[in-house]
Amino acid sequence: MKIKILGASKNVTGSKFLVETKNRRILIDCGLFQEREFKNRNWEEFPVEPESIDAVILTHAHLDHCGFLPKLVKDGFSGKIYCTEPTEEIAKIVLLDSAKLQVEDAEKKRKRHEKEGRRGPYPEIPLYDTEDAEKVFPLFSSVNYNSPVKIGENILINFYDAGHILGSSMVKLEISENGREKKLIFSGDIGRWNKPILSDPTVFKSADYVFMETTYGNRLHESKEEATEKFINIINKTVKRGGNIVIPTFAIERAQEILYYLNKFLNEDLIPHLIVFVDSPMAIDVTEVFKKHTEYFDEETRNLIKNGQSPFSFPMLKLTKSVHESKAINYIKGSSIIMAGSGMCTGGRIKHHLITNITRPESTILFVGYQAKGTLGREILEKKEKVRILGQFYPVKARIEKINGFSAHADRDELLKWICGFENLPEKIFLIHGEEEIIEEFKEILKEKVKSEIFIPSYLEEYTL
Repeated sequence: MKIKILGASKNVTGSKFLVETKNRRILIDCGLFQEREFKNRNWEEFPVEPESIDAVILTHAHLDHCGFLPKLVKDGFSGKIYCTEPTEEIAKIVLLDSAKLQVEDAEKKRKRHEKEGRRGPYPEIPLYDTEDAEKVFPLFSSVNYNSPVKIGENILINFYDAGHILGSSMVKLEISENGREKKLIFSGDIGRWNKPILSDPTVFKSADYVFMETTYGNRLHESKEEATEKFINIINKTVKRGGNIVIPTFAIERAQEILYYLNKFLNEDLIPHLIVFVDSPMAIDVTEVFKKHTEYFDEETRNLIKNGQSPFSFPMLKLTKSVHESKAINYIKGSSIIMAGSGMCTGGRIKHHLITNITRPESTILFVGYQAKGTLGREILEKKEKVRILGQFYPVKARIEKINGFSAHADRDELLKWICGFENLPEKIFLIHGEEEIIEEFKEILKEKVKSEIFIPSYLEEYTL
């Protein structure tokens, strides 16, 4: 059995891991690279023939885990894509949105580069379009948690709740080969304990090999109490200055969690009764999936809904699907809360709201999620004097704030809680899905806690297990 590392190695995005036995090839996740320095990998020839892959196992529907699927199918993959039902439904929304942005961004780049008399670092053509995305849909095969799926004669796959986003999974593979059985666990993105809406992440008894994410492996998040108090203060201070609160929002889970808290703050009169705009067609569509799959919620949220207090609808909430409605937000007098995608400011409507607000000292740009290296969000968060948005530079005069307590990723101590929760520690642990310096720091911490062999794999590295 071999494992080939095709992404999310010494970086965060582009999650792909090829499991190869004597007669099967299975790809765990199929994500897009989103960091600027690695984006060219999306256009490179895929390291293995796509048609030779028997199945894709999808841990969840974030773009860095599912966004390469249309290209894989376009290039010849025709096997099944296994995932939970909410992951399937959200992935369809995400892929269509990604295809639309791919086409729009490629055309904008082409025109801009033509005007400037230069070419970009990768082709000014979309990686895929809407038609390519739709060809993925018939390949989805949804499964429930704790319902094993057999692939071939010797591979058994099981999905477990990761507590990260709706329908997110950790995946266990049990592979029999040469008279031996080995258990592999891919953590996907590890969620957090005691978060609203979702259940806690699954902790396992045993495994031989674990592939573990480390996105926040060197830092601690604020507590829920600290995060909510900070959120309330940021809103109230921005309103006193007469500015807007602009929140670059991940459409999946983060948008719904922020709505949960805003609903709570408004009900308890902890913030002024502002209009809250969700200016993201994708976030609106994903919220409908949340409403449909309440069986995946924790008990507290199910009880709220049962009592007619859904966190996903309240009087001051305004959902803006059309471009016309989106543009009209800029004419609103007074303060408002504007939630728009994308969460790392790499595309979508958030860029237009940044242009309107980033030069206003009275406004606040509030980050509530991870900002990868090389993204516009990371540049703003690092408080550069000016940033380039849609081809033009703008001085950064707005207040820049960050709240880590709303992260859907486990922090350092929660990652340790998860891996040290194994009753029998794995023989080997592979640290993935994190920036290189963060993974190195986490490895040193983990070495003090476990006796397992610990590896930090590199891109395209192969391991025989």
